[in-house]
Amino acid sequence: MIAAIAPILIAIASLAIRLINLATPKGFVFDEVYYVDGARDFLKYGVEVTGSKPEFIVHPPVGKWLIACGIKLFGDNEFGWRFATAIVGTLLILLFARLVHVLFYSPLLTAIGALLMACDGLMLVHSRTALLDLFLTFFVLLAVFLWHQEHHWLAAISIGLAMGTKWSALYFLAVLLFASLYRIFSQHPSRNLIRPILIRFIQYGFLPLLVYISTWTGWFLSDRGWDRQWSPNIFLSWIHYHSEMLGFHTGLTEKHSYQANPWSWMVMGRPTSFFYDSPKGCGSDSCAQEVLAIGTPLLWWAGTIAVAVVIGFWIRSLLTRTTNSALNLVVLGIAAGYLPWFFFQQRTVFTFYAVIFEPYMILAIVYCAKLLLDSELKAGISQALVAAFVVIIFLNFLYFLPLFTAENLTYEAWQQRMWLSSWI
Repeated sequence: MIAAIAPILIAIASLAIRLINLATPKGFVFDEVYYVDGARDFLKYGVEVTGSKPEFIVHPPVGKWLIACGIKLFGDNEFGWRFATAIVGTLLILLFARLVHVLFYSPLLTAIGALLMACDGLMLVHSRTALLDLFLTFFVLLAVFLWHQEHHWLAAISIGLAMGTKWSALYFLAVLLFASLYRIFSQHPSRNLIRPILIRFIQYGFLPLLVYISTWTGWFLSDRGWDRQWSPNIFLSWIHYHSEMLGFHTGLTEKHSYQANPWSWMVMGRPTSFFYDSPKGCGSDSCAQEVLAIGTPLLWWAGTIAVAVVIGFWIRSLLTRTTNSALNLVVLGIAAGYLPWFFFQQRTVFTFYAVIFEPYMILAIVYCAKLLLDSELKAGISQALVAAFVVIIFLNFLYFLPLFTAENLTYEAWQQRMWLSSWI
């Protein structure tokens, strides 16, 4: 009974952690300055501006509209800016728990999945900061879940909203389309394939694009949109705008002190410091207050191993021509959310981008837990090992919690949490 309601209890506790002192730190944290400004403009004008002039932006509108919803509800303040991400971060835990449930039908594994998701620092930091990546992660995970459930029209709408948040959702769209076509060819090898293939192309080609275009309604309706008058044909102006956005993203090579090569992301080699200050009031002459976008270290280190194990089992399933949905989803998530970044070695990228494939990494851990629970070890031993792992992750999360929530620490206490010199 407890295991069955555990995800709900975990989500409630997680919501409390996200909302308590959500207005700390004061002022903008990291890139909040861009996205909150955009949200303000959307509420006033329906499009982003700089003073009285149109503003060139490099990310689609959906995430900033969600931030705007929080501002509308609670005012133009730190709590209002971050409220939407706090809610979506909580919903992510429930959505992930639901995915684990439909994959394994195990209340215990579902509870473990929810707890591991709730005990990750990177997820928590994103849930307390008005950035776009958490919205992207939610819409993508929802699309993957709906795709797995064969609700393709809804999945297409969700991936369209993900694209309307950040363009990196395109990788998931491509993988979902490829996997859908593979399903058709493998499940209906002797039937007429034209109709199901055409339907999938409509679902994962036309519909996401239609949803994406609709997210730009404010730009289309306003005469203040950037380069809206570039061409007499408004759609040509819109395409020109997108070519300029693409040029920005492909040409972003400016050095940053916290940029990190994708090779280091899963082991948290160079986490991103969103905020740092040296205030008074910690009971010591030297204090430190930081928001460090770092995953709970032991969770991510274990997740790195778990992903490698799952990829090994996935390769074996290909060789033996067996199908395992959990293995497929882990590989799908890593392939679409992680691998593409290796092709942008010159681009300025950060470890906090890894949040988009975090659900699939944790799914790999849950799968390994299932392997251990189903192993030939005595039930008591395997259960004790899994329980010990979960407890260790929970304690590791609590230890680093002050760095996730900008608690004022003594400098010595802060230094003790800098396990690697590259974290400083």
